[in-house]
Amino acid sequence: MPSSMTLTSQAFGQGAAIPARYTCSGADVSPPLSWSGVPDGTKSLALTVIDPDAPGKPFVHWFVFNVPATATDLGEGTRPPEGSTEGRNDFGSNGYRGPCPPPGSPHHYHFKLHALDTELTLRSGASESSFQDAIKGHVLASGELVGTFKR
Repeated sequence: MPSSMTLTSQAFGQGAAIPARYTCSGADVSPPLSWSGVPDGTKSLALTVIDPDAPGKPFVHWFVFNVPATATDLGEGTRPPEGSTEGRNDFGSNGYRGPCPPPGSPHHYHFKLHALDTELTLRSGASESSFQDAIKGHVLASGELVGTFKR
């Protein structure tokens, strides 16, 4: 059973509203994230941002993998650290695209960080499903931060 890490943002707290700056209603830049509790034996980190409330299927807003195990944060709107790789989001591009739900009900956005015992051999633009397959059996610890957004 994987252990847990702590994932936080200076921009919003657990279960709180994500400021418009980090959404399609604002600058659409990634929020600042920081973490702690990365276990010994971690070879790389991976981050996903998924909206499970999207119609049809969970919507992938961002995922990045092979983040160096020594990293402790990602600043606002920054590119992932050297050596990291971004997969293809459900907007059809690599990189962060913020919350942009249909007007009306709030959606939940799950920022999930994984500590892995390996570096992944996936290429840039990989699908989130191939990423999920690749991390099976390699997760040492995970941490999650959930924010909401309503237009």
